[in-house]
Amino acid sequence: MKIGIYGGSFNPPHLGHLAAAKAAVAALGLDKLVFIPAGTPPHKDLAPGSPTREQRLAMTAIAADQLLTPQVTEVWDTELHREGKSYTADTLEEAAQRWPGDELWLLMGTDMFLTLHRWAEPAKILALAGVCAFGRTEKDGEEVFAPQRDHLSRAFNARVATVSIPDLVDISSTRLRDLLREGKGREFLPEAVYGYILREKLYGTDTDLSRLSLGDLRCVSYSMVYAKRLPHIRGCEEEAAKLARRWGADEERMRRAAVLHDCTKYFTYEEHLELCQRYGIPLSPLERATDKLLHAKTGAALAKHIFGMDDGIYNAIFYHTTARAGMSLEEKLLYLADYMEPCRAFPEVDELRRLAYTDLDGAVGMGTALSVQEMVQRDKELHPDTKNAYDEYYRKGI
Repeated sequence: MKIGIYGGSFNPPHLGHLAAAKAAVAALGLDKLVFIPAGTPPHKDLAPGSPTREQRLAMTAIAADQLLTPQVTEVWDTELHREGKSYTADTLEEAAQRWPGDELWLLMGTDMFLTLHRWAEPAKILALAGVCAFGRTEKDGEEVFAPQRDHLSRAFNARVATVSIPDLVDISSTRLRDLLREGKGREFLPEAVYGYILREKLYGTDTDLSRLSLGDLRCVSYSMVYAKRLPHIRGCEEEAAKLARRWGADEERMRRAAVLHDCTKYFTYEEHLELCQRYGIPLSPLERATDKLLHAKTGAALAKHIFGMDDGIYNAIFYHTTARAGMSLEEKLLYLADYMEPCRAFPEVDELRRLAYTDLDGAVGMGTALSVQEMVQRDKELHPDTKNAYDEYYRKGI
């Protein structure tokens, strides 16, 4: 395999880092790209008030996940567990032991590339890995790269590749931290990373999570799920907004409900149970045994108790998976938006979408009937709320 090693403080990881990573994968034909957050960088101290190692690791993992290449991308925490300063030569030695026989490439920006010969043990570094340098500004072209590339090749027999990245987001982490303290800079960050920063109150962003703007709420919610879930969440939000306009509901409220409806989708079973216990949510044996049912309950709990949503949105999220008898308008709309958003594909979806805009209760009835049918076909126990909804909306001919 050909493996790229991309180290840095990632304090915070931003769109420039991701653009460089994509360019290196494409230029070198990498089979694997490994992000390595630095423990204690040897060339400079971390800025005062920096996030903890665990928080930088979490941000790096969130950023890497945005590339949507889990088969290629990996985050390795080896330097965070190392005592003392984190030297690249030591990291590459560990990498060579972890991936014996594979071809390693060390990825870096222009500034690092131009000073590489002054690092600790440059000969060892260049014996273990090739070097791929990427330009971070329009000025970082062949005129800058060529002298250092020639020197490293002559002095160390180094393998060197240089990559130009058109339209690279040019922002230093230092400048970005300053902007965040001023309430700016979100445009330089993946939405999910910015959401994590708000959620953890990093870099002086002391944000009240119960009073977030819709845009910030999106970012925080996105930071809690894997990137592969985002097309569904975005599709659900847009569908909920369209249904709200059609049936006279409040569009922003439905957007907020949709943004949060899957926010605990990837929580562990233990996390779900802890949240239900904390917020007094009783669970039946069926619910304890079914993760798909738990995320609606815990998502509703966080929506209310952390993000300041009222009982109407709480109930819409709480019942978006099962439905129930006597649903409110908002509950119906979120249930249907989740069921039929544009990413959904099943034989009856076109008819469900048609009904949703012409016969709202008919659409809810159809949705519950499909759920009953699926549970019967899979020989699974039917949730009582779904059965009650089916009885009300379908069997009565609504």
